[in-house]
Amino acid sequence: MPHPEQFVPPLGASVGVNRVLSRMRALDAALPPGDGIAVFNRVYLAVTEEADRHIGTGRFSDRRAAVTLDVRFAERYLSAVDAATADRRPPACWRPLFQLRRHPGVRPLQFALAGVNAHVGHDLALAVVDACRSLGCEPADLEDEFDRVGDLLVALEERVREDLVPGPDLLRIADPLIHLLGSWSLERAREATWSAARALWALRRLPDLAGEFTDRLDAAVGFAGRMLLTPLPDRPDGAGPPRT
Repeated sequence: MPHPEQFVPPLGASVGVNRVLSRMRALDAALPPGDGIAVFNRVYLAVTEEADRHIGTGRFSDRRAAVTLDVRFAERYLSAVDAATADRRPPACWRPLFQLRRHPGVRPLQFALAGVNAHVGHDLALAVVDACRSLGCEPADLEDEFDRVGDLLVALEERVREDLVPGPDLLRIADPLIHLLGSWSLERAREATWSAARALWALRRLPDLAGEFTDRLDAAVGFAGRMLLTPLPDRPDGAGPPRT
């Protein structure tokens, strides 16, 4: 790809970021705070705002590529929201969260991590391919932007765990939430997503195989999401599931 300084973001680039941010802010204002989609949306809105600040301050070496990946990534999540709102089936990776979004036995941290699982495990791989098509580049050309987005997600996951994990008095071995937290890793999900993106790009001229690969990826991520959303019994102190 050309040297980053040769890139001037197209007129629609900032418009695209502002559009997805506006959609997420509107969802944040409209949804009840305890709704599972609202919990994830707050997390993702914070990530997108942080990424936008990093892009604006030049912390991404290729601003055009970073904006394109950021927007394509967000559009995948918003398309799932639109599908569910219109009573259409969202991708399999998102269905557990939409189905269990109001379950009283699912805790806020579970909602947040299930959304991150769907978005990183499935949507990010497809967003890399979308961005490569838009930019006329290879996945290797987006690796730096992918890594920087991943670093933001890791930092945010740490913040989410700090904010939504029950207090120290509840962090005892008897709480099943603690066991559930150990069943999923964002770092492993990132690694698998990068491999999936490269595989999908290699299969781009074999649409049948690419479609089968995408369907299987979608189903596998959805299975992990359903496990993350396993309704849990009351907290060890008997106070019931903590809510936000």
